Amino acid sequence: MTSPSFAAKEHLNLAAKLADLKDDHYRILLALGALSELLIEKGLMTEEELEQKTAMLDVQLDALIDASLHPMA
Repeated sequence: MTSPSFAAKEHLNLAAKLADLKDDHYRILLALGALSELLIEKGLMTEEELEQKTAMLDVQLDALIDASLHPMA
């Protein structure tokens, strides 16, 4: 049987890991946003190209996820 103090410690560890993931997620999105803006400002891509590529990758990822969840479909 799990002791209450052990369970509380596990919940605290899980909350700390979640906080770390949120911080990592924020930093990755910030860097990605900065990189995208620089590429657009330098004329290496347009906002439309970025949106098209994002939409295409989203469709591909959805298809991969769907295929993995329903391998016999």
